[in-house]
Amino acid sequence: MGARFAGQRPTGWGSAMPGIASRFLTAGKEVALTLDACGGPRGAAVDEALLGTLRRLHVPAVLFVNARWIDANPGLVERLAADPLFEIANHGTRHVPLSVSGRAAYGITGTVSAQQAVDEVWDNHTKIAALTGTEPRWFRPGTAHYDDVGVGIVGALGERCLGFTVNGDHGATSSAGAVRAALSSAVPGSIVIAHFNQPQSGTAAGMAQAIPALRSTGYEFVALDERTVV
Repeated sequence: MGARFAGQRPTGWGSAMPGIASRFLTAGKEVALTLDACGGPRGAAVDEALLGTLRRLHVPAVLFVNARWIDANPGLVERLAADPLFEIANHGTRHVPLSVSGRAAYGITGTVSAQQAVDEVWDNHTKIAALTGTEPRWFRPGTAHYDDVGVGIVGALGERCLGFTVNGDHGATSSAGAVRAALSSAVPGSIVIAHFNQPQSGTAAGMAQAIPALRSTGYEFVALDERTVV
């Protein structure tokens, strides 16, 4: 697969561009939640309080898991995949931007070639499929940044790039109040991004406030599996 894209020069870069879905079509007041687990020395924990809140409030979510996080939490991905509230998605192998030139985001150097980009997607794809019995359909790279060649590689490998409309916790650095305020900006069809690997953050407490607050205004959190994502 890498040879197919070798030599292509990227012309776009970022977390929003053609080929990255960032919202879904709805006729009602509906939003969708996506949560990342990044892995690595400071990112391999599990926010059990957040997951417990989602279960208690019956909120579905797409869970993007990185290969390093999977390796640090053996068995957990299978249990999460068995929960009908959750869909397991691909957050890459090394948690780096998806690039063919090594372009960086937030100080993290991206993949440096088409073949490295293929490996970043596919190695974790096969890991998730082996653990859960289901091939992931969504991909989001570390930092959520791609170049346009990387976006094409994801599609050629049979996954879709899923972006976001609302940044719920800014890399799990937001306070609970800031998380609630971020989610209050959601509009129908919004896709929210946050994290479930940083239990010391304000994400869990903020979500516990934001979800009932949104529901009180008529919003509902929905799964993406039966929605048209664009």
